[in-house]
Amino acid sequence: MNQQTQPLLTAVQLSSRETPEQNLERVEHWLQQLPSQRPQLVVLPEAFSCFGAGDRAQLAMAEPDNDGPVQKRLAQLAKHYGVYLIGGTIPLQAGERFAAASLAYDPQGQRIGRYDKIHLFDVDVADNTRQYRESKWTKPGGSIVTIDCGFAVVGMAVCYDVRFPELFKALRQAGADIIALPSAFTQVTGAAHWHTLVRARAIEQQVYVVAPGQVGEHANGRKTYGHSLIVDPWGEIQAERAQGEGVISAPFERARLAEIRQQMPVAEQSRLKVALTQ
Repeated sequence: MNQQTQPLLTAVQLSSRETPEQNLERVEHWLQQLPSQRPQLVVLPEAFSCFGAGDRAQLAMAEPDNDGPVQKRLAQLAKHYGVYLIGGTIPLQAGERFAAASLAYDPQGQRIGRYDKIHLFDVDVADNTRQYRESKWTKPGGSIVTIDCGFAVVGMAVCYDVRFPELFKALRQAGADIIALPSAFTQVTGAAHWHTLVRARAIEQQVYVVAPGQVGEHANGRKTYGHSLIVDPWGEIQAERAQGEGVISAPFERARLAEIRQQMPVAEQSRLKVALTQ
């Protein structure tokens, strides 16, 4: 595959504001800065549409599945820029709570996947927020999801999922070549574990990981780590955005992926398989 047609992986780092309108404006600003290369997979961070407003506000903003202004805008943006677009997460209606749904669109603007975040961030952290109880407002998902973006199979995960390697193993078993990991790591946990966890998942499952993050201090008082990453199947960081909003990209190299898997066939050698639910 020559350089002109080599697929590209892109992560968009954001410091999301309080309203979807503000954040969609920032998303389009950065999509205008994308490299011209196609095909291209673009991944936005977790809670990109309304992170700064807090969980209660996300519940109020939750849209019905397959309807609503944020979903319609994501479809339009994917089509306009001709990319496979994974919209981080947005809140979708799920009864008394909302689902943190990661939505994938193809270059024609058609939705090709929805993944609801499985592992919820119910932890204590030594920062200004102190306690995080994501399950109070968020309904967990229960199924793994992969999508076909033409040049590769993409497994979908979100943020705290990275601490649960069995999910990543299940995605590899389901055929994933790339895992999209939109995130909003805290500054404290990010500084301690982010790079190690992302690289470890890439190495273990021999996949590319595209991991965009939220960055900076938000209106709800939360501070996020940034350091968006694109990591290859050998665990090498191909691109990183430490601070500030911006776009990073790196090529998807099918030959390199195949070579790594052929030389160290860990998937075939594994004696413990993960039960899949799809």
